[in-house]
Amino acid sequence: MWTVVAKALLAGAMIAAISEVGKRLPATAAIVASLPLVSVLGMIFLWHAKPDSENMAAHAQATFWYVLPSLPMFLLIPALLRGGMNFWLALGIGCALTVGLYLLMMHFGPRLGLRI
Repeated sequence: MWTVVAKALLAGAMIAAISEVGKRLPATAAIVASLPLVSVLGMIFLWHAKPDSENMAAHAQATFWYVLPSLPMFLLIPALLRGGMNFWLALGIGCALTVGLYLLMMHFGPRLGLRI
């Protein structure tokens, strides 16, 4: 139980740090946010729980393919905001796009031979 709490606190601290840096240095915060810190920590925690090379390889490969559907959101949201759209609506549309693209990836990925 304490391990789960520690993981949650670490993730929360990372998000808080990014948002605080972003107030003064948006580009620096974006660089930090784009780092695969959560993925790396997830892999470390997964390896600690189940040190299996094939399982880790499958996890890392699937993570790569699932990052791709999230990328268009980071182009759509700024375009919507610069077009005058409300932040919350732009964020919702960006998230909806990402969910739709995830569903497409889940449906078509295996048919294209991707191990996800």
